[in-house]
Amino acid sequence: MKLRNSGLVKALLGVPILLALGACATDAPLDSLNPKGPEADAIQNLVVPVFAIAAVVFVLVEFGVLFLAIKFRRRKDDDSLPVQHHGNFKLEIGWTILPALVLAGVGAASVFTLFDLADTPADAQEVTVIGQQWWWEYRYDVDGDGEDDIITANDLVIPVGQPIALTIQSRDVIHSFWIPALNGKRDAVPGRAQPLTIEADEPGVYRGQCSEFCGLSHSYMRMRVVALAAADYKTWQDNQLTGADVPQEALAKKGLEQFRISCSGCHLASGPGGDADIYKGTAQVSGAAPNLTHFASRGVFAGSIFDLWLDTNVNGEVDTEEIGKIFNVADVKKWLRNPPAEKPMYPQGGRGMPNLQLTESQIDALVAYLRTLE
Repeated sequence: MKLRNSGLVKALLGVPILLALGACATDAPLDSLNPKGPEADAIQNLVVPVFAIAAVVFVLVEFGVLFLAIKFRRRKDDDSLPVQHHGNFKLEIGWTILPALVLAGVGAASVFTLFDLADTPADAQEVTVIGQQWWWEYRYDVDGDGEDDIITANDLVIPVGQPIALTIQSRDVIHSFWIPALNGKRDAVPGRAQPLTIEADEPGVYRGQCSEFCGLSHSYMRMRVVALAAADYKTWQDNQLTGADVPQEALAKKGLEQFRISCSGCHLASGPGGDADIYKGTAQVSGAAPNLTHFASRGVFAGSIFDLWLDTNVNGEVDTEEIGKIFNVADVKKWLRNPPAEKPMYPQGGRGMPNLQLTESQIDALVAYLRTLE
């Protein structure tokens, strides 16, 4: 078989083509080369020149290797050795000092960038980020009294142009918080509090992913930062500081009762003004489940693997007046019906939501109730 006709050659030629096509993706939410905040800009300003230096060094080294290999290759009519340069003082000093200077420059730039990233502005808003298998919780101390005033999950909501000082922690194993458009990675380590500052230049949704392998559903442990204009953020914050309203519709009332029976052992939904009486004192939760007080105000659920609001109706038709306003009933029901089937978990060990064996009528009632938690 001729080499040029072999499948191996075709496969080898196809690899760089596939890599090149993959690098041309237009929808890449985890693109680390598209900064949207000052911290990400600082990283970008370091990466670009370092990459350029590395590219120049790579080209020079590869060109030198090829040049030497061709120029001093063994010839059939000449068995003599090429001129040896062992002990050439100028060459040895040159190829020792030049790389050292390059590395010193890169090292100095890296250190200065790290110092800049570690500097937290005095006016930064503080938010505690807690990772656990397999979702993220966010706690806001709005009035600075040391008490958490807002507890939410999956969506980290921030105001545009405001530095946010994150304190990153973990409840179980090591996770890694990473929103590539806003900053680099920071590990969430049990027993430690890791600082990280983020800031968004403009309104938008910035996606991230846990980047430290943390167990069975590591790839399903996603996150989002939702950056809002100042007025919109104030509206969101005021809403989060209120409690959940008592449902008025009959099916939602049944859902509240079902919530008390099936869900309140792990989840909390605080009543108006933080009064939990309407939930018959079920304010104590396991500490291992998302706070659902304002569940319907979020954009995603189940560790950010499902969108909570859709643009299309049940027939797949887009209603331009209802973009992002259609409650995702189908996926919420699917999640309640059998959570481990949608997201691999260890419910028997307290890691993840178990299958509660809910009936379809119970699921309908719970969905109606969850829809009211805005």
